[in-house]
Amino acid sequence: MFAVIQTGGKQYKVASGDVIRVEKLAGEAGAEVVLDQVLMVGDKIGVPVVAGASVKATVVAQARGEKIIVFKKRRRQNSRRKNGHRQDLTILRITDISAG
Repeated sequence: MFAVIQTGGKQYKVASGDVIRVEKLAGEAGAEVVLDQVLMVGDKIGVPVVAGASVKATVVAQARGEKIIVFKKRRRQNSRRKNGHRQDLTILRITDISAG
């Protein structure tokens, strides 16, 4: 069975045993996280979420994403700006999907 969950403003299609990278969530490695923003479970579609459905996951690690270079330039102004950004991520392993 699969589910579509929403966390960090993004949607993920997950099944039991999947490992996903999401926006940073609070919790140490090994902690249990319950995601209750379930948009779809199997063939049940929520309006906007499925009532009583939840997805349990275990935090594998807290990590950081790849570095992204942000470069802004205004032509003929001698104005340049270069910044780097690394997003904080949480790696989750999906353990259980309950349809509610």
